[in-house]
Amino acid sequence: MSTDQSHQTGRRRALAAMAAGLSAAALPALGASPAQRLTATDVHVRDYPTVQAVRWFGEQLSAETNGRLDLKLYHSGQLGRESDQVDMARFGAIDLTRVYTGGLHNAFPLTAALGMPYLIRSKAHMRRVIDGKVGAAVLAGFESRGLVGLAIYDCGARSIYNIRGPVVVPADLHGLKLRVPPSDLFLALMRDLGANPTPLPFGEVFSSMQTHLIDGAENNIKSFHSSRQFEVARYWSDTGHSYAPDVLVMSKRRFDALHADDQERVRRLAAASVAVMREQWDLTEGAARAAVLDAGVAFNEVDREAFEAVAAPLRASFAARADLHSLMAQIAAEAEA
Repeated sequence: MSTDQSHQTGRRRALAAMAAGLSAAALPALGASPAQRLTATDVHVRDYPTVQAVRWFGEQLSAETNGRLDLKLYHSGQLGRESDQVDMARFGAIDLTRVYTGGLHNAFPLTAALGMPYLIRSKAHMRRVIDGKVGAAVLAGFESRGLVGLAIYDCGARSIYNIRGPVVVPADLHGLKLRVPPSDLFLALMRDLGANPTPLPFGEVFSSMQTHLIDGAENNIKSFHSSRQFEVARYWSDTGHSYAPDVLVMSKRRFDALHADDQERVRRLAAASVAVMREQWDLTEGAARAAVLDAGVAFNEVDREAFEAVAAPLRASFAARADLHSLMAQIAAEAEA
């Protein structure tokens, strides 16, 4: 067994042990105790729109139950990487987590439909998609692997930024080491574009660019700003290649342990938190872009047709899959709504 495999096995065993302890101690209390504290995590900073939305969810939960249910929110990656938090939620070690769907494509394949390059055309298009049947189908897909999908938070267009220079056509990416989430879709996309894709946790991108372990990454403008990665990567290229959103999920074993009335309350308030997140996003997205520009980051447009042409065969290969074909067709139809 390799060192990496040994590490992964050890991590899974540690998570399982943690979950087993909580299952024995905490789950029975859900039915017996008048007070129940839920835990939630997010790798983003305290004022990020998703953090604010989950905080609002917890406040409303407490208000509606007179404090019988409340929420402890760990933001800024206090409980580790997103991949760790997903495992912790599946085992019941934490209750809720907000994660980026780009890191879920392999384990939860339906999420890939929402991140497909150049399939979703705008923020308004994305919101129509996740508010409708496609969003409902993606959320329902989480229950097959120990999670309950509660809400989808759209998070703008993703573009490429780097420490080397402007990217205008795909050829400008040749040889660049770009961080991507651990997704077969994003790995294939960046390889097709000519880059050298490097999967890394979000929290390691800043230092990895500083030390030239990588040359750049792809993300939305809010994350580029809030993570302060713009202090290292001085070139932003508006590729707008994906609108892959975030998702709020809950441990299925913890959800199932709640009373039916509380299950309905959790679902309803989580859905309502989407409007809170969108309001904060719309208020701050432009300000983040302006702040990065003021800091001296060079912005440039790209040859969008050239990027779309490279991405088209990859998108077609995913559309041929039985589990994604219908969802992708529905998303394309929503573009004309």
